[in-house]
Amino acid sequence: MEEKKKVLYSAVQPTNNLTIGNYVGAIRNWVQLQSEYDCYYAIANMHAITVKQEPALLRQRTLELLALYIACGVDPEQCVLYVQSQVPCHAELAWVLNTITYVGEMERMTQFKDKSARHAENINMGLMDYPVLMAADILLYQADVVPVGLDQRQHLEITRDIAVRFNNRYSPTFTVPEGIYRKVGAKICDLQDPTKKMSKSGEDPNGAIFMGDDKDTILRKCKRAVTDSETEVRYDPDTKPGVSNLLSIYSVMTGKTMDESVREFAGKGYGDFKLAVGEAVADVLIPIQQEQKRLLADKAYLNGVLNRGAEAAFRTARKTLSKVYRKVGFYQGDK
Repeated sequence: MEEKKKVLYSAVQPTNNLTIGNYVGAIRNWVQLQSEYDCYYAIANMHAITVKQEPALLRQRTLELLALYIACGVDPEQCVLYVQSQVPCHAELAWVLNTITYVGEMERMTQFKDKSARHAENINMGLMDYPVLMAADILLYQADVVPVGLDQRQHLEITRDIAVRFNNRYSPTFTVPEGIYRKVGAKICDLQDPTKKMSKSGEDPNGAIFMGDDKDTILRKCKRAVTDSETEVRYDPDTKPGVSNLLSIYSVMTGKTMDESVREFAGKGYGDFKLAVGEAVADVLIPIQQEQKRLLADKAYLNGVLNRGAEAAFRTARKTLSKVYRKVGFYQGDK
């Protein structure tokens, strides 16, 4: 008898252009993980509207993100690919979980503090409640594991706290998820400020390489990347954050180990090093861009993928939600 696979959940917002940090930290790993786990991969458009969005652009970017997923190698036949808003259970479970989540916990969230500072004119309840909706996303599918970047560790921990709290109050209901953390390249940093994470909403566009950047743009951004006044290419995040960041990028894009990457550039200058990093990134991104363009021309196919995904996600999510409703005492009629 074949052993049942563990369940894995992950999601990305369809906002702005994704960076290679999003690719390395999330989508690239999805491809590797989809054969090992029973995977649910979502387009998190409900999370996206905590910051003001242009509706038509949000719809467009939703399809673009789906096409990007598939172009990167995520297989709709192997996993469940869907749009978060097409499964109402996410919002329904989030409401129940709100009742066992404390305001102080949400106010302490680092991302809430950061986004509140950046969007002072729009500090809405959704922005504060973001981690509870994320908890609902994960717990609905009884996820055993969640691949997370270092910046999302806090959100996974509050998800675990909420699951344990609910289980203790109402009897065992949710699987308490574990995190999968990638060591090399877990945090791709800004090319202009390597002390910060590479962000799709960063102030300096030269700090991020976007998935849609052409080769010339990629090479130019790598050439302008901040390094240091030394000449040695070595991995030392504390004293050489810029060089170490470029080495992380090179390592994950080529599949080489960090030691192999460092040895390759022994005795070479920063100019050759930066060019090689840019070429490695372009070699990965250009074929993905071409396949994404081909997929976007077939809207019927993409809609079919999303509709099938939403149906499959709903079947699983509804089972969990019905169990939760029963546990908390919601009347559901005769079944």
